[in-house]
Amino acid sequence: MATANLKDIKRRIKSVESTMQITKAMELVASSKLRRAKEKAERAEPFFNMLYQMMCQIVAESGDFQSTFLQHHTGGAVLLIAIAGDRGLAGGFNSNVFKQVQIRMEELQTAGREPVVIAIGRKAVEYFQRRNVRILAEFENIGEDITVYKALDIAERIVTLYEKGDIQAVELIYTNYVSPLVQEAHHMHVMPVEHLEYAPGGYHALTTYEPSPEAVFDALIPKYLAGMLYCAVIESFAAEQAARRLAMENATDNATEMITDLSLVYNRARQSAITQEITEIVSGANAQS
Repeated sequence: MATANLKDIKRRIKSVESTMQITKAMELVASSKLRRAKEKAERAEPFFNMLYQMMCQIVAESGDFQSTFLQHHTGGAVLLIAIAGDRGLAGGFNSNVFKQVQIRMEELQTAGREPVVIAIGRKAVEYFQRRNVRILAEFENIGEDITVYKALDIAERIVTLYEKGDIQAVELIYTNYVSPLVQEAHHMHVMPVEHLEYAPGGYHALTTYEPSPEAVFDALIPKYLAGMLYCAVIESFAAEQAARRLAMENATDNATEMITDLSLVYNRARQSAITQEITEIVSGANAQS
């Protein structure tokens, strides 16, 4: 019985060690992907900041500026772009996004407005497919390799729907990377465009826009929306990797602690078995004498 018990403990130790090797490897992979995602976001940020400043400048320099992308519409649905991960094993990363989505959808339905979604990430696609939600588009496995061109393709489809009046507003729900230990689900309004605050550093009152400031501004909208999407997807991917790295680090620490405890139990059981064998040998020798 003791021998069988020792074998079970040893088998358990080997099983936990195998699991720990997997969690350690996943932790290292997540750390590497997190570093690359942060570098990608830092390279893209200056371009989109300049684009935003250009839009602000157009509005600031034009006295009576009118654009459909600045006006609040009453008809049409509200588009929620929900960005989640493609895999699990990342703590509460995906569930935090879905909580924000669910809260916003209930608010819209209470106000008598129809929510529609674009699901980015396999977990987001699975989440909305299980619910009675109108899905406009699904995108899986684009978080790590998303390009500006892919983001622009999605943005142009959204802008077309907005111009046709099929949707009245666009909102973005994703996870913001704060630090390696903190990731926060974030909800922001994208269209109609609001809070265009121009920093008066490069103001040129004599700038001429052809054919008109409104036409130039409207032409920049798909690129602006693509920039928002591109940065949000990268930011969300970085947050996912940070959450997964932390989850795998905790799992590795737990496995290490479990192995220590099991090794202690194994050594005690082995010592007890050896003591019992010695006792039986001594008792047998005494019986023969």
